[in-house]
Amino acid sequence: MALTRIQPPAIADVREPNFRNIIINGNMQIAQRGTSTASITTSTYTVDRFQQVFAGTTPGTWTMSQSTDVPTGQGFANSLKLDCTTANGSLSADSLLYLTQKLEGQNLQYIKKGTSSAESLTVSFWVKSNKTGTYIVELNDLDNTRTIHNSYTISVADTWEKKTLTFAGDTSGALGNDNGDSLRLIWWLAAGSNYNSGTLNTAWESTTNANRAVGNVNLADSTSNELYVTGVQLEAGSVATDFEVVPYGQNLERCQRYCIKSGTGSSHNSVGGLGLAFSTTQVDTNFYLYLPMRSIPSLTQSGNFQVSDASAGTATTSITLISAQSSDYNLSVRSVVSSGLTDKRPYRLEAANSTTAYLLFSAEL
Repeated sequence: MALTRIQPPAIADVREPNFRNIIINGNMQIAQRGTSTASITTSTYTVDRFQQVFAGTTPGTWTMSQSTDVPTGQGFANSLKLDCTTANGSLSADSLLYLTQKLEGQNLQYIKKGTSSAESLTVSFWVKSNKTGTYIVELNDLDNTRTIHNSYTISVADTWEKKTLTFAGDTSGALGNDNGDSLRLIWWLAAGSNYNSGTLNTAWESTTNANRAVGNVNLADSTSNELYVTGVQLEAGSVATDFEVVPYGQNLERCQRYCIKSGTGSSHNSVGGLGLAFSTTQVDTNFYLYLPMRSIPSLTQSGNFQVSDASAGTATTSITLISAQSSDYNLSVRSVVSSGLTDKRPYRLEAANSTTAYLLFSAEL
């Protein structure tokens, strides 16, 4: 009897991203630090990978948040919102305010910067603001102190607009093949005369501060001002392709190379594996990472923590990262209490009667 081959059911065409988008979290989907940060006057992250940068005399006070205001029908659920809460209508010469994503040189070798085959780069994004006028976007090569700029116009107030800008390839200055801060994509928001009194350079040149933000509006000049951005894509070539969608899990993993938030949830939520007491006042706990961070991070604590065994919890007085015992894969954290621990007994590090306490590990560029 002849055998009949049974064909397997058709498998849906699930396409993996090819990561043509150099930008991480361009759809503003991940915000590990929280969805809003108020009273900002110094350089700050809220939405992952996007930093609001201040320098010189502070150009106003700001709130940065993850918003659900998005362009209709484009497949985005979130945007990054900047809201001016204290205005500065007369900027000092040294005032500087911009939004940026910083990029590792080792992720950019394929653009062949510094060679005769250097690739052009195209950035596309959606933007919305009540303040119409000219804005500047910059590529800043920190390895070689070189910059190039393009301008765009917000034409209609309070309306989502898509912008596409192409930057020529740079045949001078190779980017470092390492995990350092090599290239920045920058959206200028406000600039004093130190940054806007020259001639805007639309070709690659050695960085001249006076040429960097020529013609840019002052978004800090009114507390009515706000700006939204989403759908950010930076890619090799002179053509802007459709925004590359990365599954949530992969997007989060890429962000966690630079920032990991451990904690939040239920009260007494454990934030690490079991630690071991090395005295009556000290417990060392290891955090084993699935993927490496960019470098050994810094540690910031928010809220109250305790170390606990099966019987009781003891409040911590400090929690610090032990850099000498840490690597990009394994983080060693030391919790100190006033007294009462049993030497060589295992303890776990946990939030103390709080659903919002967390530890934040940051290896940002």
